[in-house]
Formats: sequence, structure tokens, C-alpha cells
Amino acid sequence: MLHHLRSCGLAVVLTVAGGLHAAEPVGMVRVAFDRDGVTEIRARGLADVAAGRAIGAEDPARIASISKLVTAIAVMRLVEAGELDLDADVSDLLGWSLRHPRYPDRPITLRLLLSHRSSLTDAAGYYAVPLDGAVKDILDDPRAWDAAHAPGTYFRYTNLNFPLIAAVMENATGERFDRLMDALVLRPLGIAGCFNWELCDTTTAARAVVLYDAEGTPVRDDHRGRKPACPVNHASDGGCDLAHWRPGVNGALFSPQGGLRISAIELARIGRLLLGDGSVDDVRLLSPESVRTLVQPLWTWAPGNGVTFEEDDSGQSRQGFMCRYGLAVQILATPRDGCRDDPFGDGVPRVGHAGAAYGLLSGLWMDHEAGTGVAYFATGMPDAPVGAHSAFTAIEERMARADW
Repeated sequence: MLHHLRSCGLAVVLTVAGGLHAAEPVGMVRVAFDRDGVTEIRARGLADVAAGRAIGAEDPARIASISKLVTAIAVMRLVEAGELDLDADVSDLLGWSLRHPRYPDRPITLRLLLSHRSSLTDAAGYYAVPLDGAVKDILDDPRAWDAAHAPGTYFRYTNLNFPLIAAVMENATGERFDRLMDALVLRPLGIAGCFNWELCDTTTAARAVVLYDAEGTPVRDDHRGRKPACPVNHASDGGCDLAHWRPGVNGALFSPQGGLRISAIELARIGRLLLGDGSVDDVRLLSPESVRTLVQPLWTWAPGNGVTFEEDDSGQSRQGFMCRYGLAVQILATPRDGCRDDPFGDGVPRVGHAGAAYGLLSGLWMDHEAGTGVAYFATGMPDAPVGAHSAFTAIEERMARADW
């Protein structure tokens, strides 16, 4: 059963829980927007099954890898402020040498980390660093490095890049990553979201979207209306004292690669910021030049120059899913044999990012020429069926086209 409401040109489509089918997501939300604001909201299913709470466009979800794009916006703000340099050796800010063991003369830069051309891999891990641990220890494992390719020569989508980026940001500013994200991006845009819950208020946390596995068991953010007792990985002794934090030591602590909690309607503000060339609702965060830097393709797939899907178990992509990439930005609809990066199925170039983790699938996509975009997510889909015409899943194709 659908309910249609229109007010001031905004279309709202809500589906009651009784309209769900067994193969459908637990919950799904889609927000369409243009440069002036939100144009349509669709919501269907439940945010919390145990509580029987219906899902809505203002409910925050762990939005997965779209977090990388939001992190890149903060990086560009620090670049504009002269605190970071995209092309400087990050070793200088890490406080230790980040070098591929087989290519020690090749500096690794923020530009390479943000565009997944650093020669790092996720094979040694990236997120399970304890509160009192150090990301540097991961780099001692040979599996962390792509043995066959020098930095700058090959695209391999790697979550580990982003804890290193967060460490660089912390050492450049002396501030904790989640606080930096709040100050540089979220608070200026009026977004109540946060990375890993610590800075979210209790009202926001009470609306958390619970994430579910294939059996319907909660796997993330099952708060039961409260903030989590520990918002980060516990320390090695089982404790959760954030006084353990030291700038640049554990950039994985607040999950820069995927830990942003944000609602679909707030995610649309991020999209409108990029559609507005760095400005939204009279708030300017970035220069138009910085936005162009983010969305300019630094890698376009050709045989032998990269991997076109996410190799980590958290992803649900398939070959041809990624064929162009900028600074934490995917570019869709690549007109090249072997590329299947168009969930919309219309061949229109779009920029943004996809996300997949803990049964959630998400997307934020903008058509700059038309001045329109869409933000969406679905939960409870850890083994989603394949798409009909792209390397995305079928539910992502449906959400992209508003086919529900």
C-alpha cells in the first residue's frame, strides 16, 4: 500500500510494512533531489524489526563506503586551508615511512590513497584495530601490499587507504578524526550524523537503522533506543576509554572507510553540495575547483591497469562495477567494453559512490548536467540477487530507478 503526499512540490511516497515480501529488504529509503532541495522521498519497511519501528528518510544508517566520499570532502577543506597537500609524501605527516617494500623509492601521497592507487590491499585487514592499537602494525604484514604493482600504476579498491588518510588528517591538525569530520563537514551542513556514534546526540541514536544478516539477526546498530556503550573497537584489555586516543596512531578508530551514520535526507545535502560546486543553501564548504578535483577521473579501466570490483568480503560488486574513479568518487556509465557500471541503465554519466556492508546497500549519485541526484539505501540484503543490466545488485538497480 502506497501513500502519496505532495506539498510545495515535494513528493513523498511511503509504503507500510504490510507491503513487504519475503525477498524484499528489511527497510529501504530513497531521496531524490536537485540543486534547490529534495524533490521526492520514498520509504518502505522497518528501521528496527524488534521495536516494530517504521523506517524514514530522517533515520541514520551506517552508510558504508559513501563515508569515503564525505571524508574526501574534509580532506579537500584541509587542502584549501593549506594544512594538507594532495601530492606530498604522507610519511612526513604519519611520522613513519609508508613505503611499498618492493618499491621503496616511490612516495605514497594522499592523491594515491584517495584514488585507490597506493598499492595497498585489504588482505591483512583494516578495521579490527583495537582502541589502543596502531594501524602501522597492519603494514608490517606482507599481505597488505600488492606485490605485483608499484604505487600509482594500478587501481585496487582498498579500505585500508582510509585509516591512513584519517591518521594524516589527525596529525596535520592534532584533532580526532570524528571531531574533524563534525567540524569540517557535518556541522556546517546541519547534519546530525557522526562517525561511530560518539558525537551523535541521544535523539539521533534512538532513530538508528538496525542492520541485519541473511537470517534477520541484527549485526550493527541494535541500540534499543540508546547510544552504544562503546562506539569503537574495545582496547586489548577489553576497556573502552577514549583517553587512549593519540593523534595519527589509530586512524581506523572511527571507521573513516565506512562508519558514517547519516540519514538519506542528510545524505542528499552532501549530494546537493557537489551539485552546487561546493555550496548548498548559502553555505560554501569547497571551491568549485576543489569539487572538480574530487570528481575528475584519475583512473579509467583498461585491460591490465586495475581491478573493477571490491575484493573485500564486505562488498557485493562484480566485474565491471568500477571503471572510473577520482578522489573517493566513482564515475558511472563508462562507455567501454567490460564496464557494467550503470545501475540506472540510461548511459548518463553520474558521480558519487556506492556502499555495501553488514547487509546494507547504498548509493549517492549526481547528474551534474541535469542538476539532479538520488540518495538511497536498503538493509537486510547481504546476498542480494545480481542485477539485470549492470554489475550492481538488482535492488540497487531498482533503487536507482525508483522501481518500487
